[in-house]
Amino acid sequence: MSHQAPVGTVAAPVPPALPARPGLRGHVRRFPLTWFFGLAFLLSWVAWTPYILSENGLGVLHFEFPSVLGTSQLLGVIPGAYLGPVLSALVVTVVADGRPGLRAWIGRMTKWRVGWSWYVGIAIAVPAVLTLTTVLLSGQRPGMPSAVLLAAYIPGLILQILTTGLAEEPGWRDFAMPRLQHKFGPLRGTLVLGPLWGVWHLPLFLSEWGGWPDVSWDKPVEFLAITIAFSFVMTWVFNHTGQSLLLAMVLHTSVNNFFSVAWSDMFPSLSFRYTDHAFLVSSVVVAVVLLVATRGRLGCPPDAVGSPAGPRWAQR
Repeated sequence: MSHQAPVGTVAAPVPPALPARPGLRGHVRRFPLTWFFGLAFLLSWVAWTPYILSENGLGVLHFEFPSVLGTSQLLGVIPGAYLGPVLSALVVTVVADGRPGLRAWIGRMTKWRVGWSWYVGIAIAVPAVLTLTTVLLSGQRPGMPSAVLLAAYIPGLILQILTTGLAEEPGWRDFAMPRLQHKFGPLRGTLVLGPLWGVWHLPLFLSEWGGWPDVSWDKPVEFLAITIAFSFVMTWVFNHTGQSLLLAMVLHTSVNNFFSVAWSDMFPSLSFRYTDHAFLVSSVVVAVVLLVATRGRLGCPPDAVGSPAGPRWAQR
């Protein structure tokens, strides 16, 4: 039976950077976060350009990405996501930290022995909280999802983990969060990561992913607010499980999966825009509770936060 990771422990910390060298490699080692975010944005945004310009987006290019499993995103969005955060994290980790850093990065990614209660808790809490919030906002009672959708729920979650989760979280949480947390602390580190995570998605609002062409200015603004608030929840889970990336991925994709598979069947008369409202309100409430309960520590042990300058691997 798996065991519960001690609360507040940091598993497989990123080791100090290798000695600085002149040239490009030395610059990456001195500013790994700058290089990571720059590469993640550049690679994803370039890869997403054909999708955004196609008939699935602005319609400048007269072709459509084929639909797979009922969506064009698997071919139009996911490849660009893999080329961004996860590939950038791999490259910068190898250059900046060498083999010790790569082992630490992979170690957090494969840390799954964190106690079965975490998996069950997230599986129950995410749909329960989002359902309750939707009911409070809309005043409507939820219906029971069909047996077909209930049967598809776990396979859908696994697909979300292997696509969205694996494409994004090895970069945002596994690579960036430990460095940001060491340099700025958990509160300010999350305040840095949350907006950047949201901004990375913004070009997709010009495509089917974001509901184009029916996108008003407040939709991406609300999305940015969601990524900031939800990042506090993600940081708490990441820290409280000994930096288990798998649990962070399960939390992230459980939200996506609930809205994609079950929500519309439970609230058939509501606009899908209610999912954004419910996600934002839920994230803000939970984030505030966690910040108050942990006094802003979010499960981060004191020794995980460095000096104001921070070690070289944590500097931007």
